[in-house]
Order: sequence, then structure tokens, then C-alpha cells
Amino acid sequence: MTTAPPVPDTDLATRQSLARGPLGTALLHIERARRGLAPWQVAHRQLAAIGPLIDGDEASLFLGAPAMAYVLHLAAADSDRYAGALHTLDHVVAAHTRRRLAAAHARMDQGRHASFAEYDLFRGLTGLGGLLLFRQLDSDELKAILQYLVRLTEPVAGPKGEPMPGWWVGHAPASHKAATPGGHANAGLAHGIAGPLALLALAKRRGVTVDGQDIAMDRICRWLDRIRHSDHRGIHWPRWITEAGPAPMQPAAPSWCYGTPGLARAQQLAAIALADEDRKRMAERALSYCLADPHRLDQLTNRGLCHGVGGLLRTVQRVAEDAETPTAFTDQLAELRERFLALGPPRETGFIEGAAGATLAFQSAQPGSRAATDWDTCLLLC
Repeated sequence: MTTAPPVPDTDLATRQSLARGPLGTALLHIERARRGLAPWQVAHRQLAAIGPLIDGDEASLFLGAPAMAYVLHLAAADSDRYAGALHTLDHVVAAHTRRRLAAAHARMDQGRHASFAEYDLFRGLTGLGGLLLFRQLDSDELKAILQYLVRLTEPVAGPKGEPMPGWWVGHAPASHKAATPGGHANAGLAHGIAGPLALLALAKRRGVTVDGQDIAMDRICRWLDRIRHSDHRGIHWPRWITEAGPAPMQPAAPSWCYGTPGLARAQQLAAIALADEDRKRMAERALSYCLADPHRLDQLTNRGLCHGVGGLLRTVQRVAEDAETPTAFTDQLAELRERFLALGPPRETGFIEGAAGATLAFQSAQPGSRAATDWDTCLLLC
């Protein structure tokens, strides 16, 4: 299980949280406005109330100025709507990214372990890279993030001189404080190495490359191969690896954040970028096995994007778009929609675990429906 990034406990930070606050729910209003289902004024009013934007070290794709840039970019589409604000935010995000990169390289030079806050999707440079890939494809900062991720995949020396993954963190997952004494290497899409893998692959797909990019993707894929487990229930991966070995190998809940769906999509994207047909088939087969196992699907007990059926719905759709046999996945959407409706509505209103994100996922999976925005770009699904 993963959690949305912790933020300072203030009204300002909550308003600027793409994960939990009104900045995230604005994505639903924007989608509806783009479809002609609601007036633009609803989204405008919500965005106008966000307040002075956070741009300290804690700012990220899911908080503060970068989060606002992401939302306004979706709202602007191909118009000049919010052009002045976006121009200003582009400069803010670029300067923020450069500061974050300088700190990350200094940490590497000193031989210290990474942290989620440095590199992951929610709080780190992978999330900022996702924003830049979406908003500023030709920026120097995007290439610098890709170069950083290449370096992040290089092995580092452990306490006994043994090689360890460069993304090894010295802390435990936020929701499992005692789970990983001595730190761990995380596999998931939200906080682990599948996030950088997806970003590296998506960047190459859009023609943005740096030296060592293919090597880095191959290095990550081979690590995932080493920890992969196959049995009568299909193909799955542990959520993390510690000094003592992998996390319990029973299949995790099939969530976007940590489970097989997110890992399958990241590897499908990498396989496309690397022209690796065998890996592409393996990734798609892993998701097919997952969808065919009702016991695993029963582990999803809410509608949310992060841990729930909503995230699975959207991931399945994105995998289908690139699959060798798209109907192997699109044929599963009806059952997933039924599972979604059988669960109670979220208590939260927000995006990552609340009603806004769940509604976006369900609407996008309706027969004959097509999302008006790539709202799931922040999940590194496209």
C-alpha cells in the first residue's frame, strides 16, 4: 500500500494538494467542461481560490506550483486560456527543478542513500519530469531529469561493499514503518523504480533521449526480472526488497500504485521503447492473469485511483491501447465497472483516493466514452 504524499497540515497546503484537495478535484471539473457537460466557471472559481502557491523544497507534481501548472495545462488545452499564469509557472517549475537536481547530485556525490522525496512520482523528480514531459517537452530541465534517472539506476555500494540498486532508500514505506529495517529498494509505480522506468520510456516514445537511457531502462527491467515470481496464480512482483530479501510474495492487491497493473504498464511502455516484444508479451500476460483471478480482484475494496478499482480501470484501458490483443483487456471493463459500482462511494472528495479521481476513471471506462483530457498523465500511464 502507498499513501498520498504528506504535506504540511495547513489549509493552504490542503488546497494545493493534487492528491487530496480542491486542486485535484478541479481535474474533474475541467474534464466535464471540456466535454461540454459543465460550465468553465466552475473550474475557474475553484482554481481562483487556491491561494499563494507553495514553491519550497516540498513542492512537487502533487503539491504547490508544479501541481497548479499541471492543472492549468489541462485546462488551457490548445487555447490561450491561463497563458500568463502558465508562462510564469514554467519559469518557477524550471528553477525549482534545477534546485532539486543540484541537491540530488550532491547527495549522490556524498554516497548517501536516496529517499522517496528525491526521486518518486508523488514528491520527487520523477513527478517533475512527468510534468515537464507533458508541458515543456523541449526543456533542458527534462533532459537533466532523465540524466539524473540514468545515474539513479547505477548500482551503489552497500554497507558491506555489496552492490545495491541506486534507488535504495534508507527509510521504510510510509505506511509500513517497521517493515524494512535497513531500508529497501521499492518496485512500485508510485514510490518505486517503476515510476522512473515509465518516465524514461514515455520520454523516448516522445523523442526525448539522453545518453544511457536505454541502458537504464534495461537495468531496471533486469532487476524486475530477478525479483519476479511466477506460479499457478500468474506473474507478480514483491512490493520491495530489503537486506533480508523480498517482501512477502503473495500477490499484492492489483492496484495502480504497487500492484501488478502499474508494474505491467511500466514494463509494457519500456518494452515498446526498447522494441522488446518478449517483455511486452510478458507484461500483458501478467495483467491478464491478474484480471482472471477473482481472489486478487477482491482485495480492491474501494473505488479510488491509488488503491482501488478506479486505478485498475484506467490502467487496463491504457494497457489495451498498446496491447497486441486489445480486446483481451477491453472485454474485462464491464466486469470491472460492476465491481466499481458494488463498492461504496469514497468519503473523500479528492483525486488520488477520493470521488474526483474515481469518477474520472469510471467515466473514461464507460462504453463509447473517451476522456477529453489526459488527466491520468500524472499517474504516468500515458
